[in-house]
Amino acid sequence: MKEWIEKLPKSRKPFPLLSFPSSQLIGESVFRITHDAEIQAEGIVRIAREFNSAAAVCMMDLSVEAEAFGCKIVAKENEIPTVVGSLISDIDEALSLEIPVVGDASNRTGLYIKAAKLASEQIKDRPVFAGIIGPFSLVGRLMEVQEALMNCIADEDFVSAALEKATEFLIRYAQGYKEAGINGLVMAEPLAGILSPALEEVFSAPYVKRIIDSVQDDNFIVIYHNCGPNITRMTKSFADNGAAAYLFGDAVDLVQMLELMPADKPVMGNISPSKQFLSGTPESMTEAVNMLINKCSSYKNFVLSSGCDIPPSSKLDNIRAFFKAAEDAAGK
Repeated sequence: MKEWIEKLPKSRKPFPLLSFPSSQLIGESVFRITHDAEIQAEGIVRIAREFNSAAAVCMMDLSVEAEAFGCKIVAKENEIPTVVGSLISDIDEALSLEIPVVGDASNRTGLYIKAAKLASEQIKDRPVFAGIIGPFSLVGRLMEVQEALMNCIADEDFVSAALEKATEFLIRYAQGYKEAGINGLVMAEPLAGILSPALEEVFSAPYVKRIIDSVQDDNFIVIYHNCGPNITRMTKSFADNGAAAYLFGDAVDLVQMLELMPADKPVMGNISPSKQFLSGTPESMTEAVNMLINKCSSYKNFVLSSGCDIPPSSKLDNIRAFFKAAEDAAGK
């Protein structure tokens, strides 16, 4: 996998976070996809057959890990499940948190690992990546986002205690995916991109590195994803976390990120999921892809991608236009 990721930019194949629009292709609701391993795997495989992406990406459902701890989620028919309310409100509650058992019948971790395994057994022409939340972003769901941000200053010990529990669980979850035989993970840590650089180095970076170091080797790699607005000021920290590649959101100028990040690791991004995949047109998508490629093509580590996970109701014609524009550019 390390050899594959090194060669990825030269392939000129895009690597979008494309999974949930599979609901349109297989005629299933998002609820069914997020609650049935076989249906979820069917969707992942169908996306791989439909679109010539560099890799297959499993569902980026960032509610799974928080729900496993006991958070309440709202799961609507055709929306990705979301976490509501808070689970912990002080350090004592954080210290008393039980680390969920990965694969236990009481949570959906086993369902997602099973879906990834089933998909990887059918997809043989490209790597398969699972999605996993980052440690600080998980803590933001355990204690609510605003509380997590404020407590980085008001109650550091509380945040640190929650991070220890979150990180240990995420290591076990990541190992579960690795044991299932897939090729790697995309770790989404967007909430850390709202912190100041100094706070990110304390409350995200070391925990991210622990998770990556626990699972990454020659055959299993971690791609770090952050779509926060402050990430241009965090590139040194990101470069040190050990990830095999990086995927950044459309809140920042990708050229600036390419300038600041190491040139020997792929930097992916960053067509807007909301403006282009969801709300754009094939014409606007083609223009956006061509503009981004023209801006970034001189950087040998650039890989075309979406800026974040592509919404379930994104227009299939826009997705097709994304791949067509990428293919046309690669053929020039």
